[in-house]
Amino acid sequence: MAPPAFADIAKSSNDLLTRDFYHTASANLEVKSKAPNGVAFTVKGKSDHKTGAIAGQIEAKYTDKPTGLTLTQAWTTFNALDTKIELDNTIANGLKAEVLTQFLPASKGKGAKLNLHFRQPLFHARAFFDLLKGPSFNGDAVIGHDGFLAGAEVGYDVDGGKITKYSAAVGYSVPEYTAAVTATNNLSVFATSYYHRVNAQVEAGAKATWDAKSGNASGVGLEIASKYKLDSNAFVKAKINNQGIAALAYSQLLRPGVTLGLGASIDTQRLAEPAHKVGLNFVFES
Repeated sequence: MAPPAFADIAKSSNDLLTRDFYHTASANLEVKSKAPNGVAFTVKGKSDHKTGAIAGQIEAKYTDKPTGLTLTQAWTTFNALDTKIELDNTIANGLKAEVLTQFLPASKGKGAKLNLHFRQPLFHARAFFDLLKGPSFNGDAVIGHDGFLAGAEVGYDVDGGKITKYSAAVGYSVPEYTAAVTATNNLSVFATSYYHRVNAQVEAGAKATWDAKSGNASGVGLEIASKYKLDSNAFVKAKINNQGIAALAYSQLLRPGVTLGLGASIDTQRLAEPAHKVGLNFVFES
């Protein structure tokens, strides 16, 4: 089995701290369906807390498993046409190639990117090329053995001939728990994270972050979170950070294909002020 990508070395703790907290939008709706010919359609929409503006997109995705070809086309409310073509294990074993394009009809803007993912039992490398802007290159690689992980990332401006960013990370991952230490933003932002699957119902995790460029002005940021599975159809999540921002979430499968999510964010330092948020999430899937 290939190790995770560089961005996923701390995925377990990051997911626990960020995913399925529904207060980030006042309302969120997602509808999924699949046509008889295998084309999957997804419609998403969310309402912003501050402005009330609704952003959304409609997406169609077709996968041809025998050839490893996946074609995705999306159209957003920002009037952007996004296309993604994927070839998985077609060019070479373990290699996935992606071509991404974007067209903005209003401004005639264009974008084109080429992504390469190469996975082997003890090695995972990725390369991202922005063909029109720069051009630029971002790449990362991870090696893994017996649960131990080590990886690095680099960015390069082809036109300017200079390195634009570099990062490094180490971690340890087993089914019950993971731990990771990352140094990003040119080795100036350090983070350590921990995730523990306590049992089949309970998950817990934490993350501490320090920005060396800010010195002691901002101190160390700390977040802790937990998830409790009520039954096979429902769970609750909670988290809090060192700034006193607490978040709660509840997810319930109402019936097959219909999931309700409720979320709230509370600023415990400003309880009497309008600094709190609530959110509603609906997912319909056929």
